[in-house]
Amino acid sequence: MRIGLLSMLAMLLGSLSLRAGEPLVEKTATFSICAVDPETGLCGAAVASKYPAVGRVVPYVRAGVGAFCTQHYHVPQWGEPVLDLLAEGKRPEEILAGLLKNDKQPEMRQLGIIDMQGQAAVHNPTAAPEGSRYWGAMTGRYYCVQGNTLAGREVITEMAKAYEDTKGSFTDRLLASLLAGDAVGGDHRGRLAAGVRVAKTGTEGYWFELYVDESDDAVVDLLGKYAERKHEARGVWDVSVALEAAKKNHSEE
Repeated sequence: MRIGLLSMLAMLLGSLSLRAGEPLVEKTATFSICAVDPETGLCGAAVASKYPAVGRVVPYVRAGVGAFCTQHYHVPQWGEPVLDLLAEGKRPEEILAGLLKNDKQPEMRQLGIIDMQGQAAVHNPTAAPEGSRYWGAMTGRYYCVQGNTLAGREVITEMAKAYEDTKGSFTDRLLASLLAGDAVGGDHRGRLAAGVRVAKTGTEGYWFELYVDESDDAVVDLLGKYAERKHEARGVWDVSVALEAAKKNHSEE
């Protein structure tokens, strides 16, 4: 028998013990993109932050289902259950509303979620402390971008523009979006870690994944690793040119 949305979320929240008086989970100030490509059956997410190993705790993706990012007082335990609800056919906005309804710190969370039909929903941390501003998010055709502790609004708008305009594969576009956000300041505290995860219909687990867990220039290092990879995730986007431009930009800062 199918368990209802509210029941599942109540069970989830109960298992997380998000009750009054308990300490907040760690703050993951970051910028990220969640996206899907219904034609190729790909879904993925990319993320960067001044938070170690951010690519392993913020993005969650599943083949044929969609993508989810949890950041700013993130709750990694929400990742797989959220994907379970997407797999049941629940709408992204339903899932976010259910998660936040019984959460004791709902306005400290930043969440982005998208299903394989391109339906997306975002939630911003409206009660974030001054040090976590600027925060914002936007959605477009088959993607959503979100971030906090940002250098400014350009991080969000440039990420969206790069994802829409880059000529290349799905993974190319995810990384181009991440690079564009980084190029205009990204997380204003620094560039410690970055990662990308992609899933493909018919392939178990992650079809492609790449991480930089600790670095002085994580997005550039992530691109460097990507340029060296021999994988069909790579498309026609000239990573080498983008990489050199990023290095030059950072050397001039």
